Amino acid sequence: MRALLISTYDLGRQPFGLASPAAWLRRAGVDVRCVDTSREPLVDADALAADLIAFYLPMHTATRLTEPLLDRVRVLNPQATLAAYGLYAPLNAEWLREHGVAHVIGPEAEEELVTIATGGPEGPPLHQGYVGADLQVGPRVARLAFITPDREGLPALANYAALQMPNGSRRVVGSTDATRGCKHVCRHCPIVPVYGGTFRVVPVDVVMADIRAQVAAGAQHISFGDPDFFNGPTHAQRIVERLAREHPGVTYDVTIKIEHLLMHAPLLPLLRETGCLFVTSAVESVDDEVLARLRKGHTRADFVRAVALCRAERIALSPTFVPFTPWTTLSGYVDLIATLETLELIEDVAPIQLAIRLLVTSNSALLELSELRDAIGEFDRASLTYPWRHSDARLDALQRDVMQLVGARAGDERAIVFAEIAALARERAGIRATPSPRSASHKAAYMTEAWYCCAEPGPELVQGM
Repeated sequence: MRALLISTYDLGRQPFGLASPAAWLRRAGVDVRCVDTSREPLVDADALAADLIAFYLPMHTATRLTEPLLDRVRVLNPQATLAAYGLYAPLNAEWLREHGVAHVIGPEAEEELVTIATGGPEGPPLHQGYVGADLQVGPRVARLAFITPDREGLPALANYAALQMPNGSRRVVGSTDATRGCKHVCRHCPIVPVYGGTFRVVPVDVVMADIRAQVAAGAQHISFGDPDFFNGPTHAQRIVERLAREHPGVTYDVTIKIEHLLMHAPLLPLLRETGCLFVTSAVESVDDEVLARLRKGHTRADFVRAVALCRAERIALSPTFVPFTPWTTLSGYVDLIATLETLELIEDVAPIQLAIRLLVTSNSALLELSELRDAIGEFDRASLTYPWRHSDARLDALQRDVMQLVGARAGDERAIVFAEIAALARERAGIRATPSPRSASHKAAYMTEAWYCCAEPGPELVQGM
């Protein structure tokens, strides 16, 4: 049996979603080829030789990029069994089956891929992981006995996004997951319809073995891909302590919710001492009404407190946003700009974060909001979203113009791009522009491909930001 695992895009990271199932399949005696088309082309010979072709769909962009490849492999190898797995697979199950995908699996896909590849007993999917917008749990999310990922055959780490340091140098980045899923139920998050407020812990020894292999392959920095590193704070503590002990000098970054930064503030000194350079947090908005609709679990004041706590511990807080929603106002957008200026976060925010538009996918928990259901159109099978227009056309125009500006300024200094966005927003709001600083009081370390969540501009706009 030969299996071909394909990833189309994973934010510039070497895909954990290929390495983990590759390990399971190889352990079962399956001949596995992994292809990351964000870094290398899909070769016809690989598709022709495969009995099972499985596509990894961790995000919306990856799903859309998969469509032409699906059609291509069906023509090349009509006998191959097609599968799709990852967060966005069960959300788009009907669309995938229309494109010839026989097996639609959720993110806990390793065991089922082995069953498919080895011709195991027929039966219903083990864990599609769909729970629906009302959070009523359907098919269960499996509990797997995790094993160490196998990254053999993937492009070298140096081919992926790097860590840009304040002094101008760059570090080679590895990535891994210490947990999967999330115990929170933010309405706009794609994790919610799949995991329904549950998460899974990857054993410390497995996480460390993966890190050890990547450090041996040249990694100088580890980016933890967990949706929230503090879902299991004790587990997180054990991992960073082991990381610092075994690999002194290797830095890392994590993603943590604002409410967890406040709840577990005593752990912040440990993060700094063990090499954490920055914490990404999906702040999404500084408007409390919008935050309530998104069910974020924090307020504007909480965000301000978290900035102060992290700054006191000399840990950079890198906030991400979904600034364009059906509830955003023009004055609210300008207020977001002013807030970032006041908090001196200009260097910590990737410009793309100021252009993100709320994504409403199939089965999104956002659909439980009647006001949103009244505002959206029919499901668009081309974009795989429910399109929506703002009641104030100026917001839609501003979002398009900010996105265009960000794309045109790719690679420019963050402060310069921010100043142009700020001037544009204030002009549209009829506010006399006040110059934004062209430089900030500090320079931040950041990934050369920007992290973003819950709305997706496409990979062409995140390169070099």
